[in-house]
Amino acid sequence: MIWSKKYSPKSVSEVVGQKKSVEQFTLWYQNWKPGKKAALLTGSPGVGKTCLSEALASEKNLEVIELNASDYRTASQIKEVIGQSMKQHSIFKKGKIFLIDEVDGISGNKDRGGSKEIVKIIEESKFPIVMTANDQWNKKLSGLKTHCQLINFGKVNFWGVLRRLEEICQKENIKCSKDLLKQLAKMSDGDLRSAINDLETLSSGRSEILLDDLQVLGSRERDENIFDSLKMIFKTKSIQAARMSIQNTGKDPDEIFWWIEQNIANEYEKPDEIAKAYDMMSKADIFRGRISKRQYWKLLKYMIDLMTGGVALSKKEMYRKFSRFEYPDRIKYFGMTKMKRANEKEQLLELSQKLHCSTKKIRQEYLPFLDLLNKN
Repeated sequence: MIWSKKYSPKSVSEVVGQKKSVEQFTLWYQNWKPGKKAALLTGSPGVGKTCLSEALASEKNLEVIELNASDYRTASQIKEVIGQSMKQHSIFKKGKIFLIDEVDGISGNKDRGGSKEIVKIIEESKFPIVMTANDQWNKKLSGLKTHCQLINFGKVNFWGVLRRLEEICQKENIKCSKDLLKQLAKMSDGDLRSAINDLETLSSGRSEILLDDLQVLGSRERDENIFDSLKMIFKTKSIQAARMSIQNTGKDPDEIFWWIEQNIANEYEKPDEIAKAYDMMSKADIFRGRISKRQYWKLLKYMIDLMTGGVALSKKEMYRKFSRFEYPDRIKYFGMTKMKRANEKEQLLELSQKLHCSTKKIRQEYLPFLDLLNKN
């Protein structure tokens, strides 16, 4: 079990650095009745939003029905996971609580009524519903906010992060200097989960960590979460840790796919490991294509497992070096050709109306023929 899960709080009093938010959340739960507002927990990644919900469930002996909104985007998918559960009582627990993570990832052009289905569930549910999001001012949340009580989470303070790291080192019998832990706490910038992940990465297969080992992590800015995710994927041997590393990047899985693809050869050095990692990416790409063409969003979890956990397990052991990750060439290309592609699309639409055929047929059949005529 990864440390961020192993050492997650088992009661609300154990949640680090969020006293005011914990009080607001506890009061919301105590006063909740069917038909009342859901709780929307907002704040930066790694500050305890999901942990608080799970801690409350553990403390009150509640069954947690968890859903990641980025994996289940359509109304039918959400209804399939939550619909029946919200009408049935728990068999082994005192009650239920619904947790919808990354709800800001559900609203958009592709989501086919996903946010409307959540509103409907809030109004009809017999059990409390908790949602999490990174940015409370995100315009995509406007339709949900009127049905929710907003509870904002600040960053975990330096001393709170430091104390937690010291506790984990003591429980795991790891020797390390306080200076190293202070540096990890400082680098985390209030993201406790990231600090714990960093500590686990450094201590992998070791009982003592030296200050010099920090070079494995490199330097970064906290708003560049994609670099943290890449570091975790390429350093860990845990499928779960690799998969969870991309949950709060604020980037689409399709974009993360290209970040991983670009940087495999920057981290891995052995040909067999590189080949195996790219084989995992090719399999993930098959699911990516099916999602794009057929809108089979259920396949997204398989794509994510292959491109994160599959790549993570492609190495025999962790490389203790600092790798400079590169911006994906493919995304660079699309950025540079954006205007050109927009003009081409406009021209194709104009031609399709005059020729009474699809833009796809014009691009694939007519344009190559016209190019050939021009050359001759």
